[in-house]
Amino acid sequence: MVIVPVSVPCVVRRAAGAACVVLLLVAAAARSVAEPKAAQPGDPPSLTTTIVYLTKDYQEPPPLSLVDKEVKDKGIQGARIALEEDNRTGRLLGQHYDLLEALLPANGSPVEKAKELLAQGHGIIVADLEAQDLLAVSDLPEAKNAVIFDVRTSDDLLRQEQCRANVFHIPPNWAMRADALAQYLVWKKWRRWVLIVGKSPADQGYAAAIRRAANRFGAKIVEERPYAFEAGQRRTDTGHQQIQTQMPMLTQGVPDYDIIIVADESDVFGDYVLFRSAEPRPVAGTHGLVAVAWHRSFEEYAGTQMQNRFERKAGRIMTERDYAAWLAVRIVGEAVTRTGSNSLDAVRAYILSDKFEVAGFKGQGMNFRHWDLQLRQPILLAGPRALVSISPQEGFLHPKFLTDTLGFDLPETKCKLPAAAATNGSK
Repeated sequence: MVIVPVSVPCVVRRAAGAACVVLLLVAAAARSVAEPKAAQPGDPPSLTTTIVYLTKDYQEPPPLSLVDKEVKDKGIQGARIALEEDNRTGRLLGQHYDLLEALLPANGSPVEKAKELLAQGHGIIVADLEAQDLLAVSDLPEAKNAVIFDVRTSDDLLRQEQCRANVFHIPPNWAMRADALAQYLVWKKWRRWVLIVGKSPADQGYAAAIRRAANRFGAKIVEERPYAFEAGQRRTDTGHQQIQTQMPMLTQGVPDYDIIIVADESDVFGDYVLFRSAEPRPVAGTHGLVAVAWHRSFEEYAGTQMQNRFERKAGRIMTERDYAAWLAVRIVGEAVTRTGSNSLDAVRAYILSDKFEVAGFKGQGMNFRHWDLQLRQPILLAGPRALVSISPQEGFLHPKFLTDTLGFDLPETKCKLPAAAATNGSK
């Protein structure tokens, strides 16, 4: 047994000086044996972790505004930057991270690609997939023990009846977004809402979350109207006159209200409601004042550093999907760093444990709800060019996590995960 003294009292005298020096050297040597050795430059990594980024070239409509440019590499750029950060830490610990980019064409099959990757032993997957493909991949027998991070969807069903024990959700779902917005509107005493809903399933899903939030926080939807106009062309250079006539008609004749809430996940008409309503009212929801995980205007909690670092690397602003992918890769790095293991069981157990939290430039550590594997997080409320507020709002309380006032709390969940997944830790 090596006994290492905390301190060595030495009175340097002619007789004792040499003995004291020897004792100090022995103590220093013992400490060097007791402490783990950091990796040295040039040492091969003792642990290599491969993270798969799986996505497909989905058809996305062009932005309504010419000001907003089409972005073809959403998500993957965030993952690449996070990989650099993981490796920066990993070099000190003898760990290395690789990003295996599986970027499929429009006619590619995420299921077949996932089978191939899983057969090769790659079970940590960042899934930039639409809901149908995400479920198909997660339901593969080969994926039963995989750790899959959803970085694209906001569908409530994927956190409720269609939840999966191997899928961790990074983006806030519709219920979280609607609750974040509702808390702010109620705090502002804007309790009377007009809801305008598009035709797509995503529009309907977001509208359902808005109705739930109104009931939950004491607001009232005084009128709900569908947007059913069929545009011949998504963008034209002569359409403003038609829109200027159409939007007042859509919003006229409703009872007195405080704000218009737009449910237009498909980005068909939301921008056109601003400044064109029959009565002068603000607009929120999917357009106007939006509830998001990340926004280009966000600079608090050192957010400016993240924004600048991303823009230097990617040559553009950071989108919400970039942020989700960045978080997913950083979560893997955090788990491997803390546990010293990249086994699927170790990674899963750690990120579901009470010890886990990940920093995301939001002023607090974030972790997962054990009942639906949704990442808890503050939600940004922002206009087109500026941050307005951050939810949860002051006064909305919860016995454990204030962020559990956003979305489905444990008593409300319809997600039925296996006991092993749902009870790991007290979160």
